[in-house]
Amino acid sequence: MSDVIAALDALWPPELAEPWDAVGLVCGDPDAEVTRVLFAVDPVPEVADEAIRLGADLLVTHHPLYLRGTTTVAPLGAAGFKGRVVHTLIRGGVALLVAHTNADRADPGVSDALAAAVDLRVTGPLVPDPTDPEGRRGLGRLCELEAPLPLREFAARAAHGLPRTAGGLRVAGDPDTPVRTVAVCGGSGDSLFAEVRAAGVDVFLTADLRHHPASEARQAGAPALVDAAHWATEWPWCEQAAGQLDEISDRHGWALRTHVSHTVTDPWTAHAPSTTPTSPVPSASSGAPR
Repeated sequence: MSDVIAALDALWPPELAEPWDAVGLVCGDPDAEVTRVLFAVDPVPEVADEAIRLGADLLVTHHPLYLRGTTTVAPLGAAGFKGRVVHTLIRGGVALLVAHTNADRADPGVSDALAAAVDLRVTGPLVPDPTDPEGRRGLGRLCELEAPLPLREFAARAAHGLPRTAGGLRVAGDPDTPVRTVAVCGGSGDSLFAEVRAAGVDVFLTADLRHHPASEARQAGAPALVDAAHWATEWPWCEQAAGQLDEISDRHGWALRTHVSHTVTDPWTAHAPSTTPTSPVPSASSGAPR
């Protein structure tokens, strides 16, 4: 396993992670053999059970299991599911490795996968990493479309490219606004509004946009906003990461088998449309994991 971990650390260097983050090996024996790897967004019980059924030796997730300090892994109390995940994985001989903000900043990273899912051409990072002399690493990505699209069609394209969730996508802006340049950020992105405005893009595709930051951003004018589910914007990274490990495995003759979890771990399970008449908004049907 140590060789696989070293390869993954080279893809997503732990030193790129934010100081508050918790990345790397969470549980598992570094000296154990690895033949099958499962990639997922969330280390929740359903995914741990999937890893066991699959016969995986290593589970790689984007989100950390323990982001804050803890004194117990007992499967009790409100946060007891985390202890159950640890016990399930250890009993099943499955190691857990987390690549979070280090995978966000890497090249390619989470936002590259998001851009690819929506068929966008990446032109550079939204917030460049000052330690990268090549200027390729950093948070978010600046992108272009091959040809302009009205906002309503861009939203439909994003909905088709991303996995299905109960909430779908929310759109803020004139549906007829032409879109050619796009900023994307996998996961929560409303802390990056200043950088997005400075980039002068037509639309910002991200997740978890809160009312006040989004409202203030729209009052300032462009860009339009497309807000998807957090899980949906990060799931494409699992496919990208699996492909990267496949290439490394082939190069070294490891014969690893990689898998991507299609378990929907977005916490929202249903959507009830309002029956009160409102202004027209773009119509976009969600896609499904490919």
